[in-house]
Amino acid sequence: MGKTTSIRELARRHYKHFVEINFIKTPSVKRAFDGDLDANTIILNLSAMGLGPFVPGQTLIFFDEIQECPNARAAIKFLVEDGAYDYVESGSLLGIHYKGEEDSDDEVGEVPSIPVGSEEIVEMYPLDFDEFLWSLGITEDIIDILRHAFTANKAVPEFVHEQIMRRYAQYMAVGGLPEVVADFVDNRDFSVVLKAQSDLLAGYRKDISKYAGKDKVLVKRIFDAIPAQLAKQNKRFVLADLEKGGSRRKYADPTQWLIDAGMAYYAIQTNALTLPLSNVENRRLYKLYLLDVGLLCNMSLPRQHFAIMNGDLGLNEGAMTENFVAAELVKKGYPLHYFDQKSKHELDFVMPTDDGIRIIEVKSGSDFRRHASLDYVLRKEQSIIADAVVLGNTNVEQTDRIRYLPLYMAMFF
Repeated sequence: MGKTTSIRELARRHYKHFVEINFIKTPSVKRAFDGDLDANTIILNLSAMGLGPFVPGQTLIFFDEIQECPNARAAIKFLVEDGAYDYVESGSLLGIHYKGEEDSDDEVGEVPSIPVGSEEIVEMYPLDFDEFLWSLGITEDIIDILRHAFTANKAVPEFVHEQIMRRYAQYMAVGGLPEVVADFVDNRDFSVVLKAQSDLLAGYRKDISKYAGKDKVLVKRIFDAIPAQLAKQNKRFVLADLEKGGSRRKYADPTQWLIDAGMAYYAIQTNALTLPLSNVENRRLYKLYLLDVGLLCNMSLPRQHFAIMNGDLGLNEGAMTENFVAAELVKKGYPLHYFDQKSKHELDFVMPTDDGIRIIEVKSGSDFRRHASLDYVLRKEQSIIADAVVLGNTNVEQTDRIRYLPLYMAMFF
């Protein structure tokens, strides 16, 4: 479910009255927040506009697209302190620092006062792969079989494995954005899926133009460059590829804007396998992944959904599979790091565990048992490595210190 659907369901189950205000759909409601921001004034203004009923203790008030009304977000502190009603805010790009009024002719400016202590932030991501399986009607019993195979290092029954690999190929083309998944489940028409993805990409570019202020050209340049950068062999994001002499000073803030907006994910380079990894980061070297593999598919391989559904990702196979794994890890709360030692030995993902460091190598082709860098590190860094995993087009296998897992099992880390 998307944010709005989830909130409406919450209201249906737990509240007698529900007031939904969408500041994009009904921009006139913003006038209710133009004057004093005390709770009595705001509720009176909203009631005068025909909204309600407002019954203390029985009403959930939902401010949707709240980024469009900075005063409403500032007022949350006073509304919550009043305690008469419960509130939910939802919106896009709430993690970013909005541009000031001087940068734009529209009405979206700085939030006058962030309501620290009055908001509980809940980040929502695209559906991960197990949620995608649920949407397709795959039962929890089947997912439990997969989870047991993951934890016990035992092969998945072959028929089940083949079926889940088919769904994995579908996910690579569809992705996990709720609107797109709903279109796929309801229609199974990829022209509808493609349009939904294209509309979302257009919406992201529009948001960049609206909210990124003076950096909007650079932010768009970075966003549009991610597929080509991931298609390279080492996948590292190189600013000089964007423009001659491109510098970190020029692009650092626009890149961070994309991260804060939730449109992309960082993977930071480390050249040492030492905990904590944050102490050995080299933040000047990084990879950028898109928030959703379906959008990457749309940008990289437009109108190739049939081929992708049949496992043919062509030259973009490595980029697609690595982006899929990166997004799965982010949704589980892991910060992304990759290991690169003097461009000789590179590992796709390294992460801390209770016992040391887990290494994850992502292999998209049939040669998933070839992993010279992993072999090197296992010889040199035995004491710190708690788990070595290769994700590839295979069933579950265990050989010596390496676990081979099907790509879809990235959902279980």
